[in-house]
Amino acid sequence: MRWGVEQRLEFIEFRLFWEGSINRADIVEFFGVSIPQSSKDLTLYQERAPGNMEYDKRGKRYVAAKKFVLRFLDPDPYVYLAQLRSVAEGSVPSNDSWIAELPKTDVALTPKRDVDIEVLRKILDAVREGVSVDVFYQSMNKVRPDPIWRRITPHAFGYDGFRWHVRAYCHLEHKFKDFLLPRMLEVGRKGDSGATGEQDWLWNNFFDVVIGPHPDLTESQKKVVAKDYGFDHGSGVLSVRYAMLFYVLKRLGLLVDAAKQSPRTQHIVALNRKETEAALEKAELQL
Repeated sequence: MRWGVEQRLEFIEFRLFWEGSINRADIVEFFGVSIPQSSKDLTLYQERAPGNMEYDKRGKRYVAAKKFVLRFLDPDPYVYLAQLRSVAEGSVPSNDSWIAELPKTDVALTPKRDVDIEVLRKILDAVREGVSVDVFYQSMNKVRPDPIWRRITPHAFGYDGFRWHVRAYCHLEHKFKDFLLPRMLEVGRKGDSGATGEQDWLWNNFFDVVIGPHPDLTESQKKVVAKDYGFDHGSGVLSVRYAMLFYVLKRLGLLVDAAKQSPRTQHIVALNRKETEAALEKAELQL
């Protein structure tokens, strides 16, 4: 089956599963195909997934049958919610979403971090080619209060939930560090690489953070927190790169002793806190 046809069949099933109905105009509008082609797609879907949809003459739409069975999709609630979030944040136009009837949605916005598109393109080139590059970088270091040119060998990207950074070998400090993309003001010439990504121990190795419900929650509250976070047997494990450990713990409220925080606002704790402290020290960070 051709990719375009398969995608349209997935689209049909997406609409039937999440919204309960679809018509020819939906396919025509989203994919830009002809009306005869959209009719063929609906007929093909009926052949490949018999009994999944019925034609509603009054509504002039195909609706999901009571004995609907998924044939083309492996639906994930997080994929659906990710589409809602992308539209709400304005990063994806509503007409690019597979969701026809977008429910009213809002998100807790954070200020948009400015990333220069040419800076990003040149850093991506350096990563692909495995070379070093000069960057005019503004750090928050007291020793270097003004931006300076420094050479880095980038090999990966990280996102802490709020901003993007580049993981790179710093030729100035002779170690792997994180460089925020918005603080890269210019990118200069390329050169020979320094240490490669394979040598970045903190990036290539993982630590398991064991998390569980706050001990001061009631038993029923602990159960719903376990359900919320998908814990098995009351706890869960997050396997985190050492290089990303600080960011993950910060976002989860686990940089401090979460058991000493109010369970009303801090619902989870690190069950292996001592080991987590040691892991952060190994990552050259302190609690």
